[in-house]
Amino acid sequence: MLELDRVAKLYGAKVIFKDVSCVLAAGTVSLLVGGNGAGKSTLMRIMAGLSQPSAGGVRPARSGAGGVRLGYLGHATFLYPGLTALENLAFWRTAHGLRLSEAGLRTMLERVGLAAHVHERAGIFSRGMAQRLNLARVLMLEPDLLLLDEPGTGLDAASLALLRREITTARQRGACVTLISHDLAGDAPLADRLLLLAGRRLAYDGPPADFPGFDAPAGGGDGACCA
Repeated sequence: MLELDRVAKLYGAKVIFKDVSCVLAAGTVSLLVGGNGAGKSTLMRIMAGLSQPSAGGVRPARSGAGGVRLGYLGHATFLYPGLTALENLAFWRTAHGLRLSEAGLRTMLERVGLAAHVHERAGIFSRGMAQRLNLARVLMLEPDLLLLDEPGTGLDAASLALLRREITTARQRGACVTLISHDLAGDAPLADRLLLLAGRRLAYDGPPADFPGFDAPAGGGDGACCA
């Protein structure tokens, strides 16, 4: 689905990471972890085509007539505070050229637990509600490649469970999912693969269960690999 070939990112003389190579396959979930400043979000933005690598390349590992549909959820919600939840989805539907009916948009809002807030302005939403609306914005694309940068931010336990169900559903329909997480204990069971950025390189690439210290206390996401 997506191939990274010796990807590097520099800011001036500072090396964020280098020689990052991996192939992300369809129907899998990859968990990207690392310490603060390791470059996780930077690498994901490169995967999404929103930033250019300083060296190396990123390319689809397969090609199709319609190309790869990308869904990216970053730290910004890309929501319009003056529009209602339904109006926000309608705007992005038009922007992406989707053929979803209003009923389809309402179904998507129900899917993320916002059925009771269809006509409320996004500007009054809590961080968790805004994140769920942002998730709906991405999921309605039915993306082949789903990139999630700390999607659990601001979510309560019920919303986290919903998010994890959606990640599992995306994998089951054949999507390639990569998520950045500080919650190794909570998100590792979703993942087929753990990618650790440390020491300016891809320090580990393999099954989460084989990662050294995986059974150590996570400390609320501040463990050795996820701080």
